[in-house]
Amino acid sequence: MVRKTASDFDPEVLRLFDKYVHGIIPRREFLKSAAKFAVGALTAEGLLDALNPRFAEAQQVPVIDARISATYVETPSPDGYGKLRGYLVKPAKAQGKLPTVLVVHENRGLNPHIEDIARRLAIDGFIAFAPDALFPLGGYPGDEDMARELFPKLDQTKTRADFIAAAGFLKSLPEGNGKVGVVGFCYGGGIANFLATRLPDLGAAVPFYGNQPGEEEAARIKAPLLIHYAEKDERINAGWPKYAAALKAAGVKYEAYIYPGVQHGFNNDTTPRYDEAAAKLAWQRTVSFFNARLRVQ
Repeated sequence: MVRKTASDFDPEVLRLFDKYVHGIIPRREFLKSAAKFAVGALTAEGLLDALNPRFAEAQQVPVIDARISATYVETPSPDGYGKLRGYLVKPAKAQGKLPTVLVVHENRGLNPHIEDIARRLAIDGFIAFAPDALFPLGGYPGDEDMARELFPKLDQTKTRADFIAAAGFLKSLPEGNGKVGVVGFCYGGGIANFLATRLPDLGAAVPFYGNQPGEEEAARIKAPLLIHYAEKDERINAGWPKYAAALKAAGVKYEAYIYPGVQHGFNNDTTPRYDEAAAKLAWQRTVSFFNARLRVQ
């Protein structure tokens, strides 16, 4: 089966899908509105299925790859839900202490795509930790729709405290070099921005198309930022001008890139919104950014 790309869908269908996956409209409304774009034997349900992730097809680093060592760990979170669980991945044959990266998922919890991202970072010589925000509710349920339904039930104050605790867990790892970076996607991009406002010793933050903090919060940022946006992402991009102005006013070191012609979620290679050229460039920039700022010179 040939994988579909964003160009195979009417732009309005993509806008509807973005609203659906972010909880702005329910499934029923997506199907009703998308029905007008269903042609021939393709139904609105078929459109939705075509837009949903294909995890196995996109996997880049196998779970049993000999180059990595991966396990699930639980660690205390005294200010959050009490305990957090995540996927910890290390290079199998590391020499010396390594930089660490916190990987923050989208609004579906720790799904196979984010686990694959963590494994990719380990291949690049980092210790990666990807917590599951849904752990207090039973964890990622294995179904994207169910995960989206669970997400609004989280207490975001506690969830954010869990991510702060996760960064502390990485900082104290004996195998780590004490330097922590964070990369996040969509919801996780917003968390990456948030952590930069809360952790003055954060080594680097890389938000992919994430919500931005307010001006007062942005003024607290000490970490260097590498910010990725999609050109066709009006919802998230609307907050960028004020964020850019706040970063400049606070003297925060940052790089920002808006990738032309691509959709929100362009880095997620499990869905048709994936753009190979933009994703490869953004990831190369991300790894280089972490290498420059997290490795002990």
